[in-house]
This record gives sequence, C-alpha cells and structure tokens, in this order.
Amino acid sequence: METPIHTPDKAEGYSIYHDLSIAAAPEEVFRAVSSPEHLVNWWPLKCSGTPSVGNTYNFYFTEEYNWFGKVSHCEPHTLFCIRMTQSDPDWNPTSFGFEIEATEGGVRLHFFHKNWQACNSHFKTASFCWAMLLNGLQMYLEKGIVLPFEERS
Repeated sequence: METPIHTPDKAEGYSIYHDLSIAAAPEEVFRAVSSPEHLVNWWPLKCSGTPSVGNTYNFYFTEEYNWFGKVSHCEPHTLFCIRMTQSDPDWNPTSFGFEIEATEGGVRLHFFHKNWQACNSHFKTASFCWAMLLNGLQMYLEKGIVLPFEERS
C-alpha cells in the first residue's frame, strides 16, 4: 500500500503540506476531519459520507461547488484520506489527507493535498485556503469556535 505522507516525486505533480499542533485527543481530531457533522464546522457548508475505505463523501460548498471524493485510507484516530472524483478539474486528480500523530498534550496533524497537475493560481490559492481552514479546525477543536461558512477561506 502507498504511504500517504511522503516526499513527492515528479510523477505525482505538485503537493501542499501543512503541519500543526492541536491540543486535542487523537480520536477528537479524527472525528473532526472524517465525520460530516464535524467537517461542516470548519470546511464545507454541507457534507455526507462515512469514514470507511471506498465510501463516497459529498462536500457541498455551493451549487457550483458540489464535489465528491472516495475514502482511500482510513485508520481510526491515525489517518484519513480522500481521493477526489468529481470536482473542479484542477482538484479531480488530487488526494488530500490527515495523518494524526499523538504527542504529549495533543496531536501533531500532518496534512497533505497532492497530485496537483500544475503550480497555477488555483494550486496557490488552495494552499493558502487550506492553511486558513486548518487554523479554523484548530480553533474548533481547542476553543469550540465555529467560523460561519461565509467567513471561511
């Protein structure tokens, strides 16, 4: 099986990587990145799906951005990854995921979004947006703050 987190090679295209520390238990972080009822508190407007390999997730942002992906890796409290299947053309060949590393006092979350075909403006915007969204995830888990959908980047 492919290791989800690794140094990319040229065949994979471009990748986004972010790491952050979160003062929360691994199971709480896993729920926040894999359960639709928690994902809507920091990322999409609406979401459905079940965290199990092969299952489909729907990430609804607006009518124009009603996207789908399949779970490619799922190890409870440790790893959750999605391969996009129906989305923006730049996102379709991509996969994103969350590797959860338990630490003293919380977790170190290793995020990736790989296999972008071009280092274009959409790739650069996505990198920035993921950083902002992951900050929202951290605020949600540590302080219970839910940023309204319209204010999420």
